[in-house]
Amino acid sequence: MQSLLEVILPVFLVIGLGYFATWRGIVDDRAVDGLMRYSQQIAIPCLLFHAIWTLDLGANFNLPLLTSYYTGAITGFVLGLLAARYLFKREWEDAVAVGFCCLFANSLMLGIPITERAYGPDALQSNYAIIAVHSPICYGIGITAMEIVRARGGPMHTLPAKVLGAMFRNSLVIGIMLGATANVTSLQLPETVTHALDMVIRTAIPTALFGMGGVLYRYRPQGDGRTIAFVCVVTLILNPAITWTVGKMTGISTEAFRSAVLTAAMAPGINTYVFANMYGRARRVAASSVLITTGLSVITIWLWLAALP
Repeated sequence: MQSLLEVILPVFLVIGLGYFATWRGIVDDRAVDGLMRYSQQIAIPCLLFHAIWTLDLGANFNLPLLTSYYTGAITGFVLGLLAARYLFKREWEDAVAVGFCCLFANSLMLGIPITERAYGPDALQSNYAIIAVHSPICYGIGITAMEIVRARGGPMHTLPAKVLGAMFRNSLVIGIMLGATANVTSLQLPETVTHALDMVIRTAIPTALFGMGGVLYRYRPQGDGRTIAFVCVVTLILNPAITWTVGKMTGISTEAFRSAVLTAAMAPGINTYVFANMYGRARRVAASSVLITTGLSVITIWLWLAALP
């Protein structure tokens, strides 16, 4: 138990520090927004660029790993979409936003630091393989579904351009694509540039976690209790359970299995609120789901870690 707490608590203490600092007025909303813009538009894209640039694509991009993880994630999206529409009687646009909450796990801000603390930095290769296609797949699904329901009864020929335009404005996708290009072309950078890049990368996760705490304070829970509870069950229990089952069926390695299940067990990321806010749909559900599932995940991640080989 002590070792599990040593893995999980430091990550959540940094989030808690950001929450406390915002609550007490030590940092204001503008500072939190600036920190999140820096982490999500500069530091984390640099982290993704470097990770994909140096990743052994042949060894880590294996279909069983991605199948195990994305079977759970996409199942969560479909269940969230249908439950929001038919069980909770939300409009279709709201239903897509709720489905996105059940799809987009916090693979970066939580998945990487917890996996690293649990199994060491060498265990992150499978995490980066999942993350390399995480934003393109998740945003591709979410934006496509949202544009389809918004265009119902209207012309569909503009849909591909809208989806691609939204995706390629995403800094995380840009960082991943640049990293993949550098990997394939065997790009070499001057040592001074790589040192500077390393300095930025070391700030990525701490600033993102601290800023996340500030964002969670701002969007405290309000209403929509049944929908939020459903998102909690899907993201923290069902998604990792499906990933576990498919991972066992496909026979992936122990290291890949750990990364897939732990990533699937993460709470929804801040990007779920970004997506909901982008379309002005189910924002309260998205914000409250991120806050509540992040708090509950202290317990659920501990249980998943205890169960993993």
